Amino acid sequence: MDLEKEYIKLIFGLKLKQLRTEKNLSLFGLAKLTDLSKSYLNEIEKGKKYPKTDKILVLCDKLEVSYDQLVSLKLDNNLAPIGEILKSGILKEIPLDLFGIQEADLIDIIANAPAKVNAFISTIIEIAQHYNLSRESFFLASLRSYQEAHNNYFEDLENKVVAFSKSFQVDLQSKVTVEELQAILIQEYGYTIKDIVFSEEESLGDLRSIFVPKSKTLLLSETVDQAQKAFILAKEIAYNYLEITDRLLTFSWIKFENFDQVLHNFYASYFAGALLLPRQLLIDEINQFLVKENPLPEEFVELIERFEVSPESFYQRLTNILPKDFHLKNVFFLRMSHHIGSDTYQIKKELHITNQQEPHANEMNEHYCRRWVSIRTIDEAIKQKKAHFFDAQISHYENSGNEYLVFSSATKDPFIKNCIRSISVGILTTPAMKKKFKFIENKPLVKQIVGVTCETCAVKNCLQRASPATALNLKKRHDLTDSVVQQYIKNYS
Repeated sequence: MDLEKEYIKLIFGLKLKQLRTEKNLSLFGLAKLTDLSKSYLNEIEKGKKYPKTDKILVLCDKLEVSYDQLVSLKLDNNLAPIGEILKSGILKEIPLDLFGIQEADLIDIIANAPAKVNAFISTIIEIAQHYNLSRESFFLASLRSYQEAHNNYFEDLENKVVAFSKSFQVDLQSKVTVEELQAILIQEYGYTIKDIVFSEEESLGDLRSIFVPKSKTLLLSETVDQAQKAFILAKEIAYNYLEITDRLLTFSWIKFENFDQVLHNFYASYFAGALLLPRQLLIDEINQFLVKENPLPEEFVELIERFEVSPESFYQRLTNILPKDFHLKNVFFLRMSHHIGSDTYQIKKELHITNQQEPHANEMNEHYCRRWVSIRTIDEAIKQKKAHFFDAQISHYENSGNEYLVFSSATKDPFIKNCIRSISVGILTTPAMKKKFKFIENKPLVKQIVGVTCETCAVKNCLQRASPATALNLKKRHDLTDSVVQQYIKNYS
């Protein structure tokens, strides 16, 4: 549906419905008054039809409004925000089809309850402005919802990786080499690959690659390690094999032109992850790790290093495999970032399958719980000067009572100077989960009582607390006031 053309019909329908309700007329009453059928008027109000001039004149006469006023695209104040939303084309930006919503359905909703939709849209805009929600943030939030709705497992992409491996004779039972990936890009897709020094141009920041479509040239930063190089090359193969043309040209991304680029970037990344971490091979390796009674942290690091991928790629792939092949549906993924010397830790990326788990991003500038293993690995990586510091713990969330087995790896951020980041995956502990992770009850695995943010945390006498529980104390005060008010109401009733 062309929303630009439908806009005029929808606005006319909204205005007609508003005028009819102001006159306290039902659809039946307006039909009787104008000699127009009720079904025809209903379709006009829903924005499905636009009446001819003679019909508009009849409506103007019976509703006592001028022709110019009725056909004008200007809406009254109470409906103006809806008009602005429709006119701005923002509905084009929302990936409605991704969630099975037709544009026509949305227009029906707007037409049937314009005042309520107006209030809802105004609220969303206000929230977005309050939290400085950018267009890119909106796109990424939409993508995250899409991933979570599918448990972050996409069978069609998994099958395409298998089909690719057969077509190009790539052995998915062993690791794919950088040399093999380069050969495919050069010989099959006509790429030219050049290593250059990006650091000579300050404005390039910490970019790792630039793709030049016209000449099919891939410019790679000389600073990339083998794991990063493999991922970049695998993504380029994905773009070509999946026949994706509307794509990003840099790694990491600078900006998105539209949601399709966000989605295509995800598809290419998923394909690359599935190629570098083949599903069955990873399942076999995980099963071998799970039978260990007392695995050492070094053994988990070795498991990651066997695939020669970055810890982030490995943990991301776990969020595909654990829900699908190990039936662990309640999983979260977290990427935290910390500038060395600062007192702040930020969540830069998160994913929650199948529900929003406890450790989630907070836009209130509150302090994330310092008892998280995600923060401890960052601190220890700095203190011990380790290139890759790994740790795990059982996190018992005080407020909900839920417990998670959390794995976390901290490494230097390849894109930001003087910055350490941790990648973590948490798995809700259930009886079924404990049967798979036999080592979970063993002593070396520490159980830690944690909160979400210091401001909302009920843990008492916490030595790691970075801020008083201001939000929690305010809630307690309001609850106490409410209980006293209820007592007064009871006494004087």
